[in-house]
Amino acid sequence: MSRNIYTRRILLRITLIVLLVSFITSCASSTGRLTKNKTFTFVQLCDPQLGMGGYEHDVNSFKQAVKQINDLQPDFVLICGDLVHKPDEKSFADFNKINAGFTVPCYCAPGNHDVGSEHTLQYYRKAVDKDYYSFEHKGYAFVVVNTQLWKAPFEGESEKQDKWLKTTLETISKKKQPVFIVGHHPLFLKNPTEDEKYFNLPLETRKELLNLFEKHNVVAVLGGHTHKLIINDYKGIQFVNAETTSKNFDKRPMGFRVWNISTKRPFEHTFVPLENFDVPEYESEQGKLKVSCRREPNQ
Repeated sequence: MSRNIYTRRILLRITLIVLLVSFITSCASSTGRLTKNKTFTFVQLCDPQLGMGGYEHDVNSFKQAVKQINDLQPDFVLICGDLVHKPDEKSFADFNKINAGFTVPCYCAPGNHDVGSEHTLQYYRKAVDKDYYSFEHKGYAFVVVNTQLWKAPFEGESEKQDKWLKTTLETISKKKQPVFIVGHHPLFLKNPTEDEKYFNLPLETRKELLNLFEKHNVVAVLGGHTHKLIINDYKGIQFVNAETTSKNFDKRPMGFRVWNISTKRPFEHTFVPLENFDVPEYESEQGKLKVSCRREPNQ
């Protein structure tokens, strides 16, 4: 009898061990799935700016970008402003037609060429959509802003965006979500305390925004506007103003960036040149390259 009791105890212990291992394995598997589910890719596309590099050229380069991005199938696309060079009925209609060709979601931020005046701001809202808004994706928040309202404030409109931004970031902070800011102008070009120039934001506005971003777990600020690649870091926040699909001033090829989001920081982003658009020799992130072939190796 005592032997039977001993045997039962052993079996019970084995059963408990098996159940415990199964439970731990299940938890690990669930954690793995959660981690996997939170990994994703998106595209940063800057300044299609139809009419900047020649209207037909820009239409064709934007179409090519849409084709290549559809082949890649990222989770979504972010367009960082200057959708068109001159905001009129034809250019916005052409942009919307090409943009509708994406087979993944696309989110647009306005640029100074889109909303350079109060009149064009209202026109943009009718022809395209909202000029500032937010959305969530796999545990991350993306806050799209109208940087022109900071560069050249419109009375009433700039204050509305400022209030909305603070409220939005406070709400996101309660969810403990990392934040991507998506706009057009870079806050700064080289140094956070540099003087204001055409391409950056006013110093006081910049200071306020940097403090706000640092406070609310902003992990990256994406933009365009410069027509050349500018990468900075401020207290762990990544700042990337990327290559365009219209015309670059630094002789880099036209193209877009693919961001890979995971738990690893800083986030990796790779440049993808447009195919069938020849460019001269240029300085890459890995040194000097000649782009005679149609595609640049991942950087």
